[in-house]
Amino acid sequence: MLKLKYTCALVLFFLPFQLMAQGSTKTARKSRPVTESALIKNYSDSLAYFSDSIYRDTVSVRHSFSRMDTAPFFLPLTFYSNVAHRAFGINEKLSPVDYQLLKIYLTHPELVINTQSQLIALGPVIAPHTVTENPTMVIDKTAPQEPEALPIDVVVLKPNFWTFGGDYYLQFLQNYLTSNWYQGGESNYSIIGAVTLIANYNNKQKIKWDNKLEMKLGLQTTQSDSIHKMRASEDLIRYTGKLGLQATKKWYYTIQLLAQTQWARHFKSNSRVVQSDILSPLNINISLGMDYSVSWFNKRLTGNAHLAPLAYNFKYTDRLALSKQNGIPVGRHALNDFGSQVTIDLNWKIGDNMNWSTHLYGYTTYKRSEIAWENTFTFQFNKYISTKLFIHPRFDDGHPRDNKLGYWMFKEFVSLGFSYGF
Repeated sequence: MLKLKYTCALVLFFLPFQLMAQGSTKTARKSRPVTESALIKNYSDSLAYFSDSIYRDTVSVRHSFSRMDTAPFFLPLTFYSNVAHRAFGINEKLSPVDYQLLKIYLTHPELVINTQSQLIALGPVIAPHTVTENPTMVIDKTAPQEPEALPIDVVVLKPNFWTFGGDYYLQFLQNYLTSNWYQGGESNYSIIGAVTLIANYNNKQKIKWDNKLEMKLGLQTTQSDSIHKMRASEDLIRYTGKLGLQATKKWYYTIQLLAQTQWARHFKSNSRVVQSDILSPLNINISLGMDYSVSWFNKRLTGNAHLAPLAYNFKYTDRLALSKQNGIPVGRHALNDFGSQVTIDLNWKIGDNMNWSTHLYGYTTYKRSEIAWENTFTFQFNKYISTKLFIHPRFDDGHPRDNKLGYWMFKEFVSLGFSYGF
């Protein structure tokens, strides 16, 4: 009811002003002359063009309005009671915004959607929040701080210049023949085991010391030997030590010590005569020369070659009866001589499951010569099972000459069994 009273009062207040404005407009339209000359028309057009703000580059602003003043024109139309109170006030002066709002309230009341009391009930206006896709992070620059001194135990680790390695295997061989086999022969069983240990020192400052110990023992049984149930077929104890000083990238000045003997007594079939024994013989060779490090075929073929123009050889036999057989004068235990020496040790990984290792030893005093060439071909079936082919030709003119082979000797065997390298 109160709202209706305010609305009627506003209509009665602004109705005279509206009628006066319409009357002045009609009078102005009627007083305009009907005919105008061309000069006056052009002049009038120029004045209209000058006075029309649409054709101007800049427009002067008569009143400055803030965003809050002009906001009611762009928001859903609302009836503000404050505007009506100021219109009926005695000393109040309407602003241009209030005047336009009152004009809209009177001429188009159907456009009013909200009232001021409804807006107050909804609460204050929520400030807009601007969201950026990649907000800028402002990080304060902090001055570097020195860490506090804490007690720290300093541990100095000495470098390890040693490398260790080796391999071992245990393999078997069985051969069975009937008594009437057309080629003859006899059945036999054999077993062979070998261990190789390596310990090398290299201080990375041109000094190296290589150590290699090889031990091998093979046993066999034959039906034709009625005296021995088991005899040694393969027997070796050999130590190789080298102390080198690097001369170039591949060459070393080297002193080499080579010592070799065996484990057990050896007999011929159906004989009690000892053919060889531990320390019978014992060979010790000391040489001075150059070592060449081999690393070929993308490191698949590795090893070294020792060339010594000066070598001292000491051969000893503990059994005097074996002196002549080992090239030592009869009645003497030892033989000393000087000569030159060549030693070559190579290992070639031919394929993923095939390997060849060789040891070539040559010594000469220009009166006698000794050459031994050991070759081992390993066929690896898996990590632990392999078969080996061993071929060992040997030349020694210090031994008595054989009627058929002369000073040449030959040994060969094939075995199958367990093997492991580390």
